[in-house]
Amino acid sequence: MNSATVRNLLVRGMLAGLAAGLLALVVAYFLGEPRVDSAIAYEEAHSHEHGMEAVSRSMQSTGGLSTGVLLYGVAFGGIAALAYCFALGRIGRFGPRASALLLAAAGLVAVYVVPFLKYPANPPSVGDPDTIGKRTTLYFLMMLLSVLLAVATVILGKRLAPRLGTWNATLSAGAFFGLAVGLAYAFLPAVNEVPNDFSATLLWQFRLAALAIQLTLWTAFGLLFGVLAERVLSPGATVPAAEGTGTRAARVPH
Repeated sequence: MNSATVRNLLVRGMLAGLAAGLLALVVAYFLGEPRVDSAIAYEEAHSHEHGMEAVSRSMQSTGGLSTGVLLYGVAFGGIAALAYCFALGRIGRFGPRASALLLAAAGLVAVYVVPFLKYPANPPSVGDPDTIGKRTTLYFLMMLLSVLLAVATVILGKRLAPRLGTWNATLSAGAFFGLAVGLAYAFLPAVNEVPNDFSATLLWQFRLAALAIQLTLWTAFGLLFGVLAERVLSPGATVPAAEGTGTRAARVPH
């Protein structure tokens, strides 16, 4: 893959990330923000300190949320596009669209779902401010381990395939990933700083909203980027012949 192709895929990845970010923004605003407001109300009811807000809540939930999600979507799309360039042709004989969807699914599991199951997202007022550094370190450590294990799983599956066959190799590699993640869950310390009187329903709804945002982002990116990548990687597209002519469909470059 030459540099021009990589550049084209990178630009399209960022565009797909921006579009996916717009969809994720809608989910975040309608599913996430009401739960954040409820958590803030709980925090204010249990706090004796009432300081001035540097940024108003209305600005946080509109302009701040939009800026953060969209910038994240663009950066996320660019990184995912580079990962796609590296993975294309190395994960099997899949077309551009199938490769994009597989990459998105694997990324969702490795980058978000696996760390989420060990250290799930928490709304405001949940968590000791003094342990935020420790909690952040543990979360990113779990994410790094998950990504490395996912890469090792793909390599293991490819090396086992000639001896075991594709199906058995996939099952064996999947079992390795599950076992390794289970060991990481067992050895990494647990974090449970949810106040005793905090609403379990609110906590559950917030975590489901966080999961829905990521699911929307990764799924939309996989679908959109697959279409854009196919236009770059396919040598041409079939277009119908002009009406009234007897010529056959022609192949034209994108």
